[in-house]
Amino acid sequence: MSTTRRYDIDWVRVIAIGLLLIYHIAVGFQPWGVFIGFIQNSETMQWLWTPMAMLNIWRIPLLFFVSGMGVYFAIQRRDWKALLIERTKRILVPFTFGMLAIVPLHVFLWQEYYNQDLNYVVSPMHLWFLGNIFIYVLIFTPLFFYLKHNPDGKLHQWISKVMGHPLGLLVVILPFIAEAELLNPESFEYYAMNAHGFWLGMVAFLTGFLCVYSGRTFWSNVTKWRWVMLIIASILYGLRVQEGEFNAPYYLKAIESNLWIFTVFGFAHKYLNKPSNILSYLSQAAYPVYILHMVFLYLGSWLLFPMAIPAFAKFVLVVIITLVGCFVTYEFVVKRVNWIRPLFGLKMVKEKKLAMA
Repeated sequence: MSTTRRYDIDWVRVIAIGLLLIYHIAVGFQPWGVFIGFIQNSETMQWLWTPMAMLNIWRIPLLFFVSGMGVYFAIQRRDWKALLIERTKRILVPFTFGMLAIVPLHVFLWQEYYNQDLNYVVSPMHLWFLGNIFIYVLIFTPLFFYLKHNPDGKLHQWISKVMGHPLGLLVVILPFIAEAELLNPESFEYYAMNAHGFWLGMVAFLTGFLCVYSGRTFWSNVTKWRWVMLIIASILYGLRVQEGEFNAPYYLKAIESNLWIFTVFGFAHKYLNKPSNILSYLSQAAYPVYILHMVFLYLGSWLLFPMAIPAFAKFVLVVIITLVGCFVTYEFVVKRVNWIRPLFGLKMVKEKKLAMA
């Protein structure tokens, strides 16, 4: 089992967080944005929902996949105690800090925009994802270290065989279908702070770990069949578009979701598994940017939405404000102030290195 740096997985993580930012910005231009806590522009752009509906069924599961993969690499050089300490620092500390110091900022912006009384009840909001991951790490640590210490066992051989067979990917999808059908959530695409998001995230997190644990077989499989999976996923999405409201039975959404994810992994492994300076920078910045992005998104919306300018211009400007705000804050505050770094999931560094950053 290889422990070589996987640049393609790093790229997928960066791309997934980038899509998350754009998706969240687009929510403010939907007629229902205010009902899920976003500042909503008076002029909507409902056409944006067409690409959003394609992303919506796999963008969050993809992040859980990548998180499970990250734990696989983390345990190769740690025992279980070191893993729990490291994940506490990297996940639980930013999660707690975010709820107390970051989330209130965009909640207050929303309340001020809609002339509400300013008050805040501690809530994870967009950081719910981190809380789930930390719980999954606690749950699966015994299993993960059992698998680590039995690399040549029958279980590994079976997992590798399943992951390496084209039809084996259908076996991988079965737990996702079961989750969707058994829980029968009100919305397949709504994951935040509900049972569907928790159990779907758990299945995706475990599956992501097993994808890497299986060795090269999974990556060879998704790389070989990436075009076929892309075509099938596109057909399933096309059927949802044709339906008019992007609806489909949950088992079909579960299949489509995973086919998009496997397609992304296949193309990334084929074309993105190589180092670059851009990747090195973005890989470090992605986590702090994810934590910060809602503050600048809401700030941009708060400033621009009352203005009499076209909706698309507002959309572009909010994207710019969000990205510039996040990266400037990361570059000049989070990255360079040593005691702040751990609050955003980054390791503290020696002062000499910090001065050179």
